[in-house]
Amino acid sequence: MQKKVQRYIQTHHMITGNDTIIVGVSGGADSVCLTHLLAEFRQTYGYLIIAVHVNHGIRGEAADADERYVVRLCKKLSIPCEVYHIDIPALARKSRLSEEEAGREARRRAFEEVMQKYNGTKIALAHHQEDNAETFFLHLARWSRLKGLGGIYPVNGVYIRPLLCVSRKEIEEYLEEKNISYCMDSSNLDDTYTRNRIRNHILPYFKKYINPKTVEHINGAMEQLRQIQEYLDEQARAAYCECVREEENDILILEKEFYGQKELIQGMILRRALVRFSKKEKDLDEIHVNSLRLLMENQSGRSVNLPYKMRAVRTYEGIELRNANLSEKNNLVSEEEMEKELILSLNPGEECSFCYGKWSISCRIFQNPGNESQIPKKTYTKWFDYDIIKQNVSVRTRRSGDRIVIDEKGGSQKLKAYFVNEKIPAPKRAGILLIAEGSQILWIVGYRQSKAYQVTRQTTNILEISINGGIWNGGEN
Repeated sequence: MQKKVQRYIQTHHMITGNDTIIVGVSGGADSVCLTHLLAEFRQTYGYLIIAVHVNHGIRGEAADADERYVVRLCKKLSIPCEVYHIDIPALARKSRLSEEEAGREARRRAFEEVMQKYNGTKIALAHHQEDNAETFFLHLARWSRLKGLGGIYPVNGVYIRPLLCVSRKEIEEYLEEKNISYCMDSSNLDDTYTRNRIRNHILPYFKKYINPKTVEHINGAMEQLRQIQEYLDEQARAAYCECVREEENDILILEKEFYGQKELIQGMILRRALVRFSKKEKDLDEIHVNSLRLLMENQSGRSVNLPYKMRAVRTYEGIELRNANLSEKNNLVSEEEMEKELILSLNPGEECSFCYGKWSISCRIFQNPGNESQIPKKTYTKWFDYDIIKQNVSVRTRRSGDRIVIDEKGGSQKLKAYFVNEKIPAPKRAGILLIAEGSQILWIVGYRQSKAYQVTRQTTNILEISINGGIWNGGEN
């Protein structure tokens, strides 16, 4: 069995010689086997081992006896041992969790605390094939996604599980062969726990009446499911980049690109967007993914509230995920700032800088250098023909009657019509910054520059306007 486990470790790149491995040791057969194997392989790899034992305060003297056994075992194998005493029943009541869940969470915290204390790199747990088969039945009964049906992964971040390639029978045979004793946990026979009911009744029934190799076959199928999941994850990541735009304060799922994907990948895109925006995964269920699907089929302006204070809004382009605590308009200008109008008052050769809401605006007037290649291509820096400007240039937001010239022949369009044609969501229109001469729009900042004020060879003086130094949202534009 040693060679089998060692090959499994190498196949999944679990351990290197530079590792400090934190191993959870309960005193039961599985963890005792893992601890002995890691101690044995230590000579080959040269890593360090730190043991952690958690006394759950549930089984009284029996639990204390397990603790004493683990301490003796670690001393014999020259492994430092950290012991934790945690009142799991009290923790379960306080956290409103089952004792099973509370114990699992307490162990996880203990492992990670010891890992930090010793600068550990890996946490080794003793799950084996029966544990994985139990997980399969548990997830199947509770309607799990494909990832859940893949069961326990050999490597999951810093957590490694070197015994997933062996059965409980192989573990016991190894311990018997090596004449290694271990503790018996009577709580494993308690059918109060869901996992125990699967362990004590369902798996034995399948092995006795269906197929003796049930556990082995389930683990083989789960390995294939994990490989399929990894492939789909790669496809979903690529599709996500094509279908989703991530901004500083929101995520936009593009309708056209989204519907170009297979239905399975669509669901993975939506889930990925929810996780990336909320930075959470727990409590994000299929019902929330389906809510986004239905929203995509609705008209612009509809919205749904989601966990972690997320709000999904249907826009012209698709679905926008926002923080529900932020202003529903998500404007760049407050209502007070919308009432203001700043007049640009400067002469050729002069420069000025000022702030308008969240914008830092700088202007200058200079002579045309006569080189069209110098005209900036940045989205947030523009040149205008100053010679044809007859009225004051102002910085403001939209007003009734605003128009913009959209072609070189002088054809113009109402600003409202432009917003509609460009499918700019109505809540955002009132907060878009404008550079205007009266009702004529020189520049819809971030969107379009008027054709009427373009710099030509005949231009003598140029008005340059730069927003935030030509950089927007931290990126060059």
